[in-house]
Amino acid sequence: MDIRKIKLSEASKHLSEISDPPKHLYIRGRKPDTAKTFITIVGARKNTSYGQSVCQHLIKGLSKYNVVIVSGLALGIDSIAHKYALEYGIDTIAVLGSGLDDSVIYPRTNFALAHKILDNNGCLMSEQEAKSSPMKHTFLSRNRIMAGLSEITVIVESVKKSGTGVTARLALEYNREVGAVPGSIFSAMSAGPNGLLLEGASSISSAEDIIKAIGKDEILDIKEIPDNLTDNEKTLMSILTSDMTKSEVIEKTDMPVHTVQITLSILELKGLISERGGKIYRAF
Repeated sequence: MDIRKIKLSEASKHLSEISDPPKHLYIRGRKPDTAKTFITIVGARKNTSYGQSVCQHLIKGLSKYNVVIVSGLALGIDSIAHKYALEYGIDTIAVLGSGLDDSVIYPRTNFALAHKILDNNGCLMSEQEAKSSPMKHTFLSRNRIMAGLSEITVIVESVKKSGTGVTARLALEYNREVGAVPGSIFSAMSAGPNGLLLEGASSISSAEDIIKAIGKDEILDIKEIPDNLTDNEKTLMSILTSDMTKSEVIEKTDMPVHTVQITLSILELKGLISERGGKIYRAF
């Protein structure tokens, strides 16, 4: 278990710019690529199916860009954001209100998710000492780090007054962009984002809305397929769309089955695809 102290600049290009930056910052896992664009996605702990669907829609769309998804490992939208980032091959940072030692990771129901993030080259981050237990005030402190790391904070679902709303307010204080996903006027879970929209937050319905809100719709790097692929690798990459099974891939090509299997394994080693639950996902 490798918990180490890092400089704020090693965590993000923007964290040191906030009015109350953390004095200490600890990390567990791979240091984030600060050349990428950080996007914080947070929301209700008791999310609806609409919130989950929106989260998947946004993160799937973001997978073609060089971005990092930041969230707080909490139940609900936070953990959903991490899970879809992993599913679609996007780097993710979980900012904790506890220390980073296994004994205090919170919530305990997301302990396995925390380790999955570590196993997939993501990281856990906290300003708390390694074995510090979470407290109410440490979660509020955690929210400012999530807002400070990123260029935009996107609120998917929240009630009118919540910790998610605090994160949005902090982002505004730090002169960062805030985006909100509009929702039904009959849903309490949409009261938070709908209220933010009335106050001038950017309306978010797609990944492109997020990129446009931070002013990078013309300059943000899009992931590109490497030039040094073999003909077989290029063929499979041209066929693959998200959520395909291996059988579906085989049906779409004239390659022998064993060649498809070997080529898919090579593409996964190169980080261009991943295979989970019997389905193959492009990394972008």
